[in-house]
Amino acid sequence: MTPTLVRQHPSHARATPHVDLRARARDWSEIQERMLVPLYEAVYERLDVGGGTRMLGLGCGSGLALLMAASRGAAVTGVDSCSPELLDLARRRLLSGTPEEPGAGGAVSTRARADAPRIVRGTPGDAADPTAPAFTLVTAFEPTGCRAGDSEELGDLLARATPLAARGAAVVLAGWGPPERCATTSVLRVAARLTDPTRGPGGWRPALRDDLEEVAQRAGLRPDGSGRVACPFGYADTDSAVRGLLSTGLFDTAVAATDRAQVDKELTEALHPHRRPDGTVWMPNVFRYLVARVP
Repeated sequence: MTPTLVRQHPSHARATPHVDLRARARDWSEIQERMLVPLYEAVYERLDVGGGTRMLGLGCGSGLALLMAASRGAAVTGVDSCSPELLDLARRRLLSGTPEEPGAGGAVSTRARADAPRIVRGTPGDAADPTAPAFTLVTAFEPTGCRAGDSEELGDLLARATPLAARGAAVVLAGWGPPERCATTSVLRVAARLTDPTRGPGGWRPALRDDLEEVAQRAGLRPDGSGRVACPFGYADTDSAVRGLLSTGLFDTAVAATDRAQVDKELTEALHPHRRPDGTVWMPNVFRYLVARVP
């Protein structure tokens, strides 16, 4: 692994020329995104996500977390300002084959329209629907606290999203666990080592213990529990691992500071201790999540 995992942001794409955004979106959705499935499952189980849930997914990317919530019966809306390539994948996952339920006279019922999955490019305000009930769950699964400036960005998103949520609604924030319990930390340090500090923010940094709590406090949310989840990163081979990790965007500033060949070489070397005899790559990790409530 999202966060991993941090997916590419538009500002990072500009710092790294000649990126094939379509290929990167495919690598994220086919290789990297699934690493966070245990996190999604743990949160949904804890909050009993189901038919009565109206979920707003911030930074929804290619939509796997939304798809999993929808499969439990939740009405889901995803919003992201990322590349259209990722959102196209999310729409294909969630919207293709969505049934339309005719009401009286053959018209599509209001309830069916209100519960249909929605994918919105832009800010949380763009996802507002005055005809729909307030959201009962807001998720920010893109791990916070591993890229300089990401806490501030998330705080801005939450300020726009919480007015759309019901009083007492759950807001879930996610982040990396302690570096000593995340094998991928040693690989992510490649990004920090190669990044030219004059290039500005965007590179990887180690997660801090109270990252999530600080974001929630600044957003005026009330903490209501937390948890840790094992999210190992497993890849079929080293090439898949390199492609998956690059799809996070965490190495963009390193590529801009050196070049893609250098980053590929150093990533391959850093992954070597995690390569198993059958050629697969396996890195145990722990991720944290914080559940907070809208006052």
